[in-house]
Amino acid sequence: MPCSGVVYSQMDKDVLHQVEQILGHEFTDQALIAKAFTHSSAVDNRLDSNERLEFLGDAVLSLVICQSLFEKFREYPEGELTKMKSTLVSRGTCAQVARRMGLPAYLSVGKGMVSSKALPGSLAAGLLEAVIAAIYTDRGFEAAREFILHSFSSLIEQVDAEEARGNYKSLLQQHAQELFNVAPMYVLLDEKGPDHNKCFESEVVIDQRHFPSAWGANKKEAEQKAAYNALVELCVLIRAETGDDTPY
Repeated sequence: MPCSGVVYSQMDKDVLHQVEQILGHEFTDQALIAKAFTHSSAVDNRLDSNERLEFLGDAVLSLVICQSLFEKFREYPEGELTKMKSTLVSRGTCAQVARRMGLPAYLSVGKGMVSSKALPGSLAAGLLEAVIAAIYTDRGFEAAREFILHSFSSLIEQVDAEEARGNYKSLLQQHAQELFNVAPMYVLLDEKGPDHNKCFESEVVIDQRHFPSAWGANKKEAEQKAAYNALVELCVLIRAETGDDTPY
């Protein structure tokens, strides 16, 4: 099996066969899958990379996930479905799926990235989106839909009512482990008010990175809000368009 960062001028037959077995899809147009696994750093012309496929794959993924959630969670209003969809199509989740399948090992990157111990999550996420677009272009929407639902099935099952309604600490724990291989830390920064009516300020620290703090009526609420801020900063969630700039 090739190592992540190896540059291919062309995907040879053995590698192509391995990739097709992982994806469960035999390509009629092999040039599509070769392009899907070519990062822009490996080519002189960005049009020869997987960037355009990534653009298309993002749209196909969003449509399939939206349809799946719409049909599976019939009792959920639009706001809850939006939160669930944002989690499932996020860069962190896409990177998680790509790595679980072992796809980054086959990504062709430029020489400057070969020495990297691990490819950034954004590259793994983009690769998955490019693969989705390649399947969609090669065999149509139903083939892409089947691949997405198979790849995301366990994650869709995990998106339950508790997570959708604001268990941001649990969600952050998952993404911090996946993206940074460390657990988030919650730091109490300040507390104000009399004993019977205190409020607390907390922040999240992940791998020495500090995220925007948040205030809450108790420590648990402050930590949930701080976790939400971290998820927004990591582009896992899109900040709700509310007047008070909080998820509550």
